[in-house]
Amino acid sequence: MRYFKLLISRMFNLKQLKEKEENIMARKTLSKKAKVLNLLSKGESVTWKVLRNKFDLTSPRAMIDQLRSEGNMVYINKTDKGTSYRLGTPTKSIIAAGIRKLYGPFKYAYSA
Repeated sequence: MRYFKLLISRMFNLKQLKEKEENIMARKTLSKKAKVLNLLSKGESVTWKVLRNKFDLTSPRAMIDQLRSEGNMVYINKTDKGTSYRLGTPTKSIIAAGIRKLYGPFKYAYSA
């Protein structure tokens, strides 16, 4: 009986039309922070002006500082054309400096 109802509803497109009207789904919009992180994670340098204009940020530096405080390694490159940002991995010397800052001047496996 169930298959019969399904067959008739598909023949006359009765149930399918109702489902389309009721189940309209949309994507959730990403936050500005997620958009900036996605752009940086592509591997290319992003200029200050692009962050300012494309994402309508009043202070791109504040967004970069917020991403850094969450644990992302964002590097700043200052050139004649302006400031650009890129996402990277920390070097051994940065890790060693962080360990020395946390635990003092002891000798660990990470030496600079």
